[in-house]
Amino acid sequence: MKLVIVDLGCGNLGSVGLAFGRFGLEPIVTADAAAIRSADRVILPGVGAAGFAMKRIDALGLRSTLNELQQPALGICLGMQLLFDGSEEGDTSCLGLIPGRVRALQPEPGRPVPHMGWTKLEVRDPDLSIRDGDYFYFAHSFACDPGPATAATVTYGREIAAVVRQRNWLGAQFHPERSGEAGAQFLKTFLG
Repeated sequence: MKLVIVDLGCGNLGSVGLAFGRFGLEPIVTADAAAIRSADRVILPGVGAAGFAMKRIDALGLRSTLNELQQPALGICLGMQLLFDGSEEGDTSCLGLIPGRVRALQPEPGRPVPHMGWTKLEVRDPDLSIRDGDYFYFAHSFACDPGPATAATVTYGREIAAVVRQRNWLGAQFHPERSGEAGAQFLKTFLG
């Protein structure tokens, strides 16, 4: 299987690559549009700011490549947020693959931002091969509200989309590569 991790020059490339390496895969880390289009599976990882990531996508000429993918693709953390119409973070226009806008999490006593740590999922889509109540590791300050594409949620001050599914795209607000056995199972299901 040809697995490509999109290299935007930021993010969790190393840990995502290691996670798939545990399955015997050697992901290709690249920003080459032809390599991305020819992959069997595509990963859009992310740690960082939406504005920077979208500027990199546009500077690398990857917006149409990502929008036109037909094969299974997975956005992780910021990579999931980039699938939406836009983000409050820097008032950024994103890929527009999923309707909705990413909003800032609001800190409150006992609930700091960023949201960092293990949080229990409420699963709406049983085809994900994860169970209602499984814990996953989160590290983020922005999130999207649930919508028609939402496959799982968590509550952190408000209900937020933890997993989305739209056509060939799957998105995880959490970090499956840092989420133990439940995260490994999620990635195995994505690989098919």
